[in-house]
Amino acid sequence: MNRTARISRVRTSLTVLAGATVAAGLLVTTVAPASADKGTSSQGTKPTVVLVHGAFADATSWNGVIEKLRHDGYPVVAVANPLRSLSGDSAYLRDVLAGIDGPVVLAGHSYGGSVISDAATGDKNVRALVYLAAFLPEKGESAIDLTGKFPGSTLGDALRSVPFTNADGSQGTDLYIQNDKFRHQFAADVPRDRTDLMAVTQRPVTNAALAEGAAEPAWKTIPSWVLVATQDLNIPRRAQEFMAERAHAHVTEVRSSHAVSVSQPGKVTDVIEDAARSVR
Repeated sequence: MNRTARISRVRTSLTVLAGATVAAGLLVTTVAPASADKGTSSQGTKPTVVLVHGAFADATSWNGVIEKLRHDGYPVVAVANPLRSLSGDSAYLRDVLAGIDGPVVLAGHSYGGSVISDAATGDKNVRALVYLAAFLPEKGESAIDLTGKFPGSTLGDALRSVPFTNADGSQGTDLYIQNDKFRHQFAADVPRDRTDLMAVTQRPVTNAALAEGAAEPAWKTIPSWVLVATQDLNIPRRAQEFMAERAHAHVTEVRSSHAVSVSQPGKVTDVIEDAARSVR
């Protein structure tokens, strides 16, 4: 082989090697985040955390919590809660849960607590329940019942009612928090530029959903964690404490408005991960 041929062959080998190295680098870059998102760690697969928002919010209210959970290797699903009826919303969540393999930590905020309590009943994959400034209703209790059980809620005076027609022709009522009262009522410890956006993008809940009595609750058979928001103007602190005590839940308190997942994502994540560590 002459000198020119040898040089050409060496150059070809180096080109192939460089291409393989770049490809391997791309493979690592692509696969590593995907593996973390599936919850793999040196201790094995972590449970999937399913987050259920409540009234006057949407799934983006979990953004700060999602970022922290994903950083710590937990797979996360943030459900778009319909907010139409307690039984219907719970049925929808059950369908979502049916599509998730392996153990689940189910977390709900506000009215979302009523939804997870219903949807998780009888579901063997749900290993822990987390309630964040949320309702833990007993069978037959509604969100409206529990809000008025103790003094302190000012939600009623902040609401705006909007009538609508259901698909079957019956009449319903959507409830919104008035925009000019939203920050004070819902998220007083969140910066105003953010609460202005939250007020405009809030998801309404039907009056029927808040008035519907709960089915047999899952917190009677599944271990529960509760984060009490002590500055909550929607669900009074005493009501949150009463429900937590009744459920024999692990309780943490934080100085927060009702929008605890927005104002205190670190505290919320800590409670969720505490629950997740109990899953075997």
